[in-house]
Amino acid sequence: MDWTSAQLRSLVELTRRGTVTAVAEALGYTPGGVSQQIAALERATGVELLRRAGRRVELTDAGRTLAAHAERMLATGTEAVEALERERGEVAGVLRVGLFATAAAEILPQALRRVRTLHPRLDVHSRDMDVDEVYDAVAGGGVDLALGLDYPDVPIPRDPALTLTRLHRERFALAVPHGALPEHRSVALAATRELGWILPAVDSYYGRAVRTACRRAGLEPDVRHVVTDTAATLALVEAGIGVTTVTGLMLRLRASRFDVRRLRETVERHVVVVTRTTARDRPSVAAFVEVLREGAEPASEPAVSELSGPAAPEM
Repeated sequence: MDWTSAQLRSLVELTRRGTVTAVAEALGYTPGGVSQQIAALERATGVELLRRAGRRVELTDAGRTLAAHAERMLATGTEAVEALERERGEVAGVLRVGLFATAAAEILPQALRRVRTLHPRLDVHSRDMDVDEVYDAVAGGGVDLALGLDYPDVPIPRDPALTLTRLHRERFALAVPHGALPEHRSVALAATRELGWILPAVDSYYGRAVRTACRRAGLEPDVRHVVTDTAATLALVEAGIGVTTVTGLMLRLRASRFDVRRLRETVERHVVVVTRTTARDRPSVAAFVEVLREGAEPASEPAVSELSGPAAPEM
């Protein structure tokens, strides 16, 4: 039958994510584009793959059957591309990279400059996505590799089909409105008990990780603003709205004016590169991972804001 990998992938992602909107976000399409892919697949197969269920859509029995086969076909296609690349033994062709916003701003540009110099025949295509979605995107073949985040307090479930390579370890500090904790150079999380917090949702890995660290320190953070976007979060801190945790990478995303205080507790995140385990030896994947590793910074924490006047005591 005459179908395309894009059509098959749209169907497979629909079985994983449940809604056309979620599929569109994962694949970088519009919802209308996803619907067009499924409609084209229905014309190619001559069977109904989706049906309306109230305001949602659901797979028919035929849709579920084809989705199961489609997943295997896509995996076989990916393995064929990887085998051919290994056979040629050269770093060339198209490499699809998924990454979260901060990595797109701070890590990708340097990596692409090095790739142009070291591997001029490698054509890197990148796509910005939600950081918690990159693991599924790699596992499902939507991208060849991705930059992601892992949190020791709430580690990403380890899938044997995926390999995580740590690039960089960052320690969190506390971003506070200027003057909110004027006498502190370093603080315990408990010092924020009377302050409002700005954090991502509790169902995100980052949101859970910070809440877990706070509860371990005996604090239930008073989250008054649930915000995912890092730049928006920093703007709210600058406006005096609340406090949040920050890393050096996050601070470089937006020039901001607020105080940064070292945390007494160790709260960390790891920047990782995610690959399919079967693709680790694929020349283009291995080459790009090596470029990322060479450009990785040593473990770090944000520079603590200096206070005016005599050195303030540790609190």
